[in-house]
Amino acid sequence: MLVYGCTMYSKDDGSVLGYLLLNSPLVPVESTVSILKRQTMMITIMLVFFGFLISFYAANHIATPITRITQSAKRLAHGDYAVKFEGGGYAEVDDLAETLTYAAHELSKTDQMQRDLIANVSHDLRTPLTMMKAYAEMIRDLSGNNPVKREQHLNVIIEETDRLSQLVNDMLGHHAGDVALKAAVAAVNSCIRGTDMLVRYGGDEFLLVLPGIAQAAFVAKLERIRQQLHTAVVPGYTRLQISTSIGGVMSRPGESCEQAASRADRLMYQAKNHKNTVVTEDTAGTAAPSAAGRDRQARQNILIVDDSEMNRAILAEILGSDYNILEASNGQECLTMLDQYDTAIALILLDIVMPVMDGFEVLNTMNRNHRIEDIPVIMISSEDADTVVRRAYELGVSDYVSRPFDAGVVYRRVFNTIKLYAKQRRLISLVTSQIREKEKNTQMLISILSEAVEFRNGESGAHVLHIGTLTRHLLEQLTQKTDQYALTPEQQELIVMASSLHDIGKIAIDDAILNKPGRLTREEFDIMKRHTTIGAAMLDQLHRYRNEPLVRTAHEICRWHHERWDGRGYPDGLSGDQIPISAQVVAMADVYDALVSKRVYKDAYAPDVAVQMILHGDCGAFNPLLLDCLTDLQDTFKAELAAPEA
Repeated sequence: MLVYGCTMYSKDDGSVLGYLLLNSPLVPVESTVSILKRQTMMITIMLVFFGFLISFYAANHIATPITRITQSAKRLAHGDYAVKFEGGGYAEVDDLAETLTYAAHELSKTDQMQRDLIANVSHDLRTPLTMMKAYAEMIRDLSGNNPVKREQHLNVIIEETDRLSQLVNDMLGHHAGDVALKAAVAAVNSCIRGTDMLVRYGGDEFLLVLPGIAQAAFVAKLERIRQQLHTAVVPGYTRLQISTSIGGVMSRPGESCEQAASRADRLMYQAKNHKNTVVTEDTAGTAAPSAAGRDRQARQNILIVDDSEMNRAILAEILGSDYNILEASNGQECLTMLDQYDTAIALILLDIVMPVMDGFEVLNTMNRNHRIEDIPVIMISSEDADTVVRRAYELGVSDYVSRPFDAGVVYRRVFNTIKLYAKQRRLISLVTSQIREKEKNTQMLISILSEAVEFRNGESGAHVLHIGTLTRHLLEQLTQKTDQYALTPEQQELIVMASSLHDIGKIAIDDAILNKPGRLTREEFDIMKRHTTIGAAMLDQLHRYRNEPLVRTAHEICRWHHERWDGRGYPDGLSGDQIPISAQVVAMADVYDALVSKRVYKDAYAPDVAVQMILHGDCGAFNPLLLDCLTDLQDTFKAELAAPEA
């Protein structure tokens, strides 16, 4: 209910004219307000619902990828550089993920570079420190009372101290090095022609090409360059002196620039052994040796393999007074020296960590070539982990010395190892000589006995020689064709030697049957067949030697060299591989030589005919593998037996 009242006044005198009262019900207004309230509430609820949906969508499409990126970032912060940032939702989030993934990749490379830098720095710093300690020990142990040697060794320590300082400077900045290189280039350019070409070859190494220069002018030019570099002034570093080592070669017809540069590089490393030196092919040492040179030639050679020039210099200093020193800066150079000198190298001092080819690769190659058996190797390395040392010994090194080392210990180990190997070689040579002499005597006795048997048979000893030759060829071909019988070289040699005794049993056969010109009767052939068992029985009677490999092999051959692959042979009717391979091979050799040789009861067959007869089974069945060998060797057999019998 709404009530409204007001007073009504006269316009003339302002007197009260009356009062106005309005009385109206409010029901429609209240209904409208109620409706507005309900609608407002519904709208609010709907807005809240839609706001929740929008928030949920935003959380899934924006917040969740950002959360994943945040978690991945935490993993990256803890050093997990393999982490991958996943985007999703909006392009901006994808861009952020890709940017962070790229950053992780770059951080990973930076971390690896840092690790490599630390490793390299550690190695580079350790080397001069090791040298300083080693030479200090040499002064203490070897040269303390020798003023000249002491001065040399102290100079090395001073040089290594300077080198260490230079390494520190290199790590803190390369300005001095850059200035020195520019000064070196300027010095060289002042000595060369406009047509000459100077190229930086790598690090502090340069390649100089001098086209159309004469030999005499070439050597003089290199010497002038060396002097100019030696006296060059490095701007801003007055105390810095440039030292150079030069290797020079004249190019050969048809030789590439790379090949000539490789030859010059080898000469440069020879020059480095003496420092501030020029070495050419004419000055590399072709003159007749002096008395001192002849003394060096008489001494044993030691090959020092190390990528550190200073390491090689220290070892050369320790051993150079008593041994000839050869040097190699990596494993590949070591193998090249081995090819050149072979067993003229008495010992190798080998480092492990080297460029191009490391020490373990050298040892593997020496094992494959069986050089490790003839040339002792002492490993000298800073690597002292048990696994490394164990691997070195497994690959055949004679000794292992860890740096820093004692000079006296190194010398004594080198001396003892060379002496031990020398004694071993003399012992092996003596034993080998005795074995050869024994084999010679044995073969001589066998030949005499075989000759006696063949003499009774009315034949020369050529048959025995032929059997040995043919047997050797068949065995070699058989072992190349198959490893089924696993015949070692020693076993093959035993079979060849024992083959001479295959018919020793004929010594007990009556001459009338043995030398009968015509065909044997059945009874006579039965007697002839007995030579197999007689020969085996004769060898069985050698009670003292019956178990010797030669006697056992000869027994197999004597008894079973007339057995055949199909079991139709004699005396025991063996077949296939029941027949010892020694008897199989000698049987084929015996049949072939019998066919191509003239006998009292037949003329000789042509070699080609003899081969065809054996292949067609006219002389009994043989191992198919041996038939293949015979086919392969028929030309060889023809050539071997072509000469007339003596």
